[in-house]
Amino acid sequence: MGKTLFISDLDGTLLNSDAVLSDLTVETINRLTAEGIYFTYATARTVYTAFPKTKRLDISVPCILNNGSSVYDSRSKKFVKKAFIPQETAARLIDAFRSNDVGCMMLKFAGDTLLQCVDDYINTPGMLAYIAERRVYAPRRFIECDDIRQENDSSAVYITANGDYEKMLPVYRTVKEIAGADCAFYKDSYTDYWYLETFSEEASKANGVKFLRERYGFDRVVAFGDNYNDLSMFSQADIKVAVGNAVEEIRRAADFIADTNDNDGVAKFLEDQADKFI
Repeated sequence: MGKTLFISDLDGTLLNSDAVLSDLTVETINRLTAEGIYFTYATARTVYTAFPKTKRLDISVPCILNNGSSVYDSRSKKFVKKAFIPQETAARLIDAFRSNDVGCMMLKFAGDTLLQCVDDYINTPGMLAYIAERRVYAPRRFIECDDIRQENDSSAVYITANGDYEKMLPVYRTVKEIAGADCAFYKDSYTDYWYLETFSEEASKANGVKFLRERYGFDRVVAFGDNYNDLSMFSQADIKVAVGNAVEEIRRAADFIADTNDNDGVAKFLEDQADKFI
């Protein structure tokens, strides 16, 4: 049947409601990987927040980070793809946040090092908590500045913020109209905040999956997801699997409904069904 890639979202899908991998999920995926299946994940997280969560997994294929803004090979510890935002496009994205009184964080590369740029404009509870968590994971990778626009250059890959739906919606509407950019807008798996994640039109989970398929010669992709930003990944998948806790749009787009993330839905599906797609 050809070479099959199994790829899962993390938060709300592979991770449980406590944002951790269960022992059953780790044991199942590592055993199946050792038996020869190809497995990886696609997430909105950075390399700094994804790897502490997934370090027990034996990932056999590079993973998609920041909704496709980069692809990272954990075995070689190198980025194999970076989707840079054109400088003028990044400037328009930052202005879209600022003009709606929303502070944002920008990710950019210095060589192969991912930097996280924040400024004093960030003052909402959700973003302050978001920044505080990421400081814990990568304190030496932060750039503190008076104005994030001063850090905008041709190395930016990702600009993001979170907040109440009503606060973020006008930003989303503006961002959708910016040429050269793409975005993901969805409710957080752990809070009531909505995330707006913006990136190059060359990024997205869909383009990340397309890159993996072409670069590593996969004939078939089986994707697992739960939230709106996984619709992009589903668009490039041959088989789409929603976990039981997925939003309705994901459930409607799915070919199969697995158990919930708190009941090891991905692992159970792989255990029972993986051999049918290999």
